Amino acid sequence: MVPEPGLLTRTDPGEFVGLLTEGDRDDLFRMGRRRRWPAGATLFSEGDRSTTVVLVLTGRAKVFSLTAQGGEVLLAIRGPGALLGEMSALDGAPRSASVSALEPLDAYVVGVSAFLDFLGTHPDAAVRIVRMIVSRLRDADRKRVEFGTYDALGRVALRLAELADRFGADAEHGVRITLPLTQDELAAWTGSSRESVTKALRTLRRHGIIETSRRSVSVIDLDRLRDRAK
Repeated sequence: MVPEPGLLTRTDPGEFVGLLTEGDRDDLFRMGRRRRWPAGATLFSEGDRSTTVVLVLTGRAKVFSLTAQGGEVLLAIRGPGALLGEMSALDGAPRSASVSALEPLDAYVVGVSAFLDFLGTHPDAAVRIVRMIVSRLRDADRKRVEFGTYDALGRVALRLAELADRFGADAEHGVRITLPLTQDELAAWTGSSRESVTKALRTLRRHGIIETSRRSVSVIDLDRLRDRAK
C-alpha cells in the first residue's frame, strides 16, 4: 500500500523519495510496510547487520556515531523523504552509524533484498540514489572543511542557518526552527563543547540575531546569521 498523497507533499525535494518519479516511488512503497517510532526510539544501531532500509514520511531523525569515550558525534539530520540505511544495504557491511527519532516518526520499512531488487529493475532510481549519495559526500566534505577553518561561533551560526533553511517556519519575528534539538546535540553536530555552544548562542542573542527558549531557536535576522557564518 502506498502512503496517502497528503503525506508526500511535505517531502524534502532533495531527499531520495522526492527525487523519484511517481511510478518508481509507488513501486518502492508497495514493497514495504508502514511503521511508526516514538521520539527517542532507536531505528538502527552502529555495527548492526543491515536487514532493512527506512523511508521517512513524517518526522525527523538524527544520524550519529559514538566515540570510544562514549560521546556522541552527530553526523546528520534527516527529515521527510529521507532514505535511511542505504549504505550498509548497498555494500553489505555493518551499519556505520546509529539512527534515532528526534520526534515521532512515520515511515516505510523495506527489506534489503527487496530494495536491491527494486534498484535492479528501476535504473532511473538507481541513478538517483547515486546522485543522492554523492550529494551527501559533498556535504560531509564541506563540513570537514568547516571544522578546520571556523571557530565554534562560526560553526554554530552555520548549522543554525542550515536548520532555518531546512526546518524553519515563518514566525512573528523571523524564522522559528521547528526541530527539537538540544544544546548537547548542537554541540555534537558542530564539534564543539556544550560550553562553547552556550557561549555562541549567548553572543548571537546579544546581537539580536536569534532568540532562544527551551529547546527552541528563532532566527531574527537570517542574513546577519549567514554573514557571521562566513
